[in-house]
Amino acid sequence: MTHLYLIRHAEALNAVQRRFGDLDLTPRGIRQAERLRDRLATGEIAADVLISSTLRRAYQTAEIIAPALGLPVIPDDEVQEMREGQAAGLSEEEFVARFGFPNFEENPFQPGAPEGESWPEFLLRVGRALQRITHEYAGKTIVVVCHGGVIDGSFIYFFGLNSFSLPSVRFQTENTSITHWYHGTSFLQERACWHLRSYNDTCHLRDME
Repeated sequence: MTHLYLIRHAEALNAVQRRFGDLDLTPRGIRQAERLRDRLATGEIAADVLISSTLRRAYQTAEIIAPALGLPVIPDDEVQEMREGQAAGLSEEEFVARFGFPNFEENPFQPGAPEGESWPEFLLRVGRALQRITHEYAGKTIVVVCHGGVIDGSFIYFFGLNSFSLPSVRFQTENTSITHWYHGTSFLQERACWHLRSYNDTCHLRDME
């Protein structure tokens, strides 16, 4: 059985400053990641491999939790968030002033900013990455520290949803939350498939402000 744990990075300056770019964790984000590290130190997830997006907010989160898993961090560019292109470094207000407000519903193939990714391009990358990782480490327990968009993409990929337009529902994935997928059979199943065991598990943050 293959287990895939997708962990969203801790709170980063991007969200606090409402700014695009490759920014660091906030002090609160560091505490969130430390809470997750302490939870994982109990042995709840017996991971065989720890993979991380190379964006700083994800990689810093992975470095904090790595000692609890006893594993080195393997960097992977393909589990980055949607690539921003020329939006990198801009505030949300500067983005709208320069590029306008993107309408992904009417024009899903247009990137939010020049040199960035469109929604279908992003989902294609995420799907390829998930397929590659789960095939390479088939039968193992995999932890991937990534981004909310990548976790959104896992729903699209594993459920076989339309990847050419935005879904009719939205996912609100919390910082340092754990999403657990496993590949195997259940009662009366003849063929193994992917199962969603849990989503948005943040019990390690329950008593945190």
